[in-house]
Amino acid sequence: MKQAIAGVAPTDTEVEIMTIWPSISMYGLARFHGQLYENKAGFGPIFTFGNAIALATIPAALGLYFFRAIFGPRYRLSNRRVVIQKSLSGADGAYVDLDRFDDITVSVRPGQGWYKAGDLIFTMAGAETFRLSSVQRPEPFRQTCLKAMQGFVGVKKALGAGA
Repeated sequence: MKQAIAGVAPTDTEVEIMTIWPSISMYGLARFHGQLYENKAGFGPIFTFGNAIALATIPAALGLYFFRAIFGPRYRLSNRRVVIQKSLSGADGAYVDLDRFDDITVSVRPGQGWYKAGDLIFTMAGAETFRLSSVQRPEPFRQTCLKAMQGFVGVKKALGAGA
């Protein structure tokens, strides 16, 4: 009797693990707004300059959000690679294989902090090999990428050793 095991796929099949969409902080205007929103000058925690600017720029933020949803990329992690997909066509763009990096660092550019976003920088022996811009809540996605990389590299080594 054969039964599928959740999370296990044949080695010749690419299976999606996770897909995420970047924050609107991928756009310079949104990062500029994010820097303004972080301004805490004012009266108490609610009536601040940053909150007033946030209220005034809601239409611009909504425009960026819908533009990103229609024309922006999405990031897909599979059991073989990390891919930047084009939104309209769903076609694969730039990618990095899971055995082409050994570490991932998070870099938060000015203005991204308000959106709780950051850039994921994939490195191999200290040299940058790939970058994902403005990942929302980057630490959980970073950890998932590292776990997928460890699994992929471990299976590749086991198959190479004749297991």
